[in-house]
Amino acid sequence: MWLKDSSIGRKFIMSITGLFLVLFLLFHGSMNLCLVIDDLFGTQGYNWICAMLGANWYAIIGTLVLALGVVVHFCYAIYLTIQNRAARGNDRYAVEARQEGVQWASKNMLVLGIIVIGFLVLHLINFWWKMQFAELTGIHTSMFDPQDGSAIVKGLFTNGWCGIIFCLLYMVWLAALWFHLSHGVWSALQTLGWSNLIWLKRIKVIGIIFATLAVGLFMIVVVYFLGVNIGQMIN
Repeated sequence: MWLKDSSIGRKFIMSITGLFLVLFLLFHGSMNLCLVIDDLFGTQGYNWICAMLGANWYAIIGTLVLALGVVVHFCYAIYLTIQNRAARGNDRYAVEARQEGVQWASKNMLVLGIIVIGFLVLHLINFWWKMQFAELTGIHTSMFDPQDGSAIVKGLFTNGWCGIIFCLLYMVWLAALWFHLSHGVWSALQTLGWSNLIWLKRIKVIGIIFATLAVGLFMIVVVYFLGVNIGQMIN
């Protein structure tokens, strides 16, 4: 089957799973923005969305599909990297030395991906483990109610010096994610056929816009609660 047996097929799967995950990031980032709105205006939008998703069957299916997408994307990325290195052989370093015009993110996609995956695990431990997993199993893994997602997020990011450290760690993660997405989105669109001279520059801009939007939504939340945390420590 060409999807798994050919280089083009494997890149196609990488592109589809990557774009699918970008759309999820945009949704998740928009959902997280409700945390800031709730804190400023005293609303409960974030907890309402969490309750709507929570441990419902459609949320569980969505979580499993997302997990499968991440695994497939990551495995194919490793396989393609190994395949490309094997194809270059001893000329690998000479080829890399001549690619001065190639974007830094393009040459470090696997490293950036590993950083993103590493912090994704941390993110799951910090939030999914204390929220959806706790609801599914009835095992409370946090001092907060698993249905009070807003309190869980605030408890992490506004916990004195520990909160500052977590905010800084998330900023590192988001920076790596931005570089990964800025190249990944336009590379995926190029693989899917938008590779002519007219669209090449345009899809690079589209990649930067999507990366900035997806990462910016998360960054607003982190920076906001970092400010809240520092304000509480000063006062």
